[in-house]
Amino acid sequence: MKIVGTLVALCALNGASAFAPKASSNAQSSALFSSISRADTARGPGTATRGPAPGRQAPAGPVTNVRRGPSGMMRAREILDNAALETVQGGSLRTWSFASATVERVQVLARTEGRPLNAMVELWQGPDNSPQRMGVYIEDGSVRPFNAIIYTPRGSNAIAIRNTNPLEFPLSAYVQADNASKDLTRALYEKRGRTVQGGAVYTEPFAPAVETVTVVLKTDGRPLNARIELLQGPNNNKQVVELYTEDGLERPFIAVIDTPGTGNVVRIVNTATVEFPLTASIEPDVVEPGYQPGPPGMQSVNDQRRAW
Repeated sequence: MKIVGTLVALCALNGASAFAPKASSNAQSSALFSSISRADTARGPGTATRGPAPGRQAPAGPVTNVRRGPSGMMRAREILDNAALETVQGGSLRTWSFASATVERVQVLARTEGRPLNAMVELWQGPDNSPQRMGVYIEDGSVRPFNAIIYTPRGSNAIAIRNTNPLEFPLSAYVQADNASKDLTRALYEKRGRTVQGGAVYTEPFAPAVETVTVVLKTDGRPLNARIELLQGPNNNKQVVELYTEDGLERPFIAVIDTPGTGNVVRIVNTATVEFPLTASIEPDVVEPGYQPGPPGMQSVNDQRRAW
């Protein structure tokens, strides 16, 4: 009887152990944890990190070894050739956050591989608050990349770029804090421009030797609504920016527009009512060597720009 009792106890013990959960020394072997490394689990729960998704380049540090034009802004083509760009597929949204209050201005660049560029660029500051919005259209994003400065005062800001094109037309974007241009952009901001009343139009032609043009728009603290166009021939828009700014004094619009070829004209349209005038400044930025100022609207080109 003792032998039979012992056998029954052993069978019961083995049967219980058959249904007990087995300890695993490698929790990453399952499909659920296949993307978490052993080093991440060693740090403790909630600290696992993942690498960049397949086909996506890991973001690099800020680009600093790039020449600046007379406007103080880093040259768009050199940044786009040296930076790790973020691809924004058609119909998708990409955001860049700047929580620090020390970041006062951000340079935003975007281009395509020879295709049209349609995008909505927004400044977010808190939930449901977009103090600045830009609808951007460029006929060829590789010939004329988008290059603008967005002011981000008081911290907790984010830049959002939404590609409004179909899926077949992706764009590449790069956003970087650029406090180094503070003095030069301030000099641009403090220049006396031309007053454009609500509903009025201001145009400025440029010679073929002018490679890029600086556009500065501001108000006396009122909202800013404007349409910035680059034309090359009658009714031939090469680049269009539909701009809204909640406060044109605190967040002015500063952009550098590429003007390759001949017959380039920059047109500013104040789309607000007559009660909301704006101040506009349009000047050559990068010019070919030996360039001489032409009509009165171009008399602001100085020796510094000719040397560049």
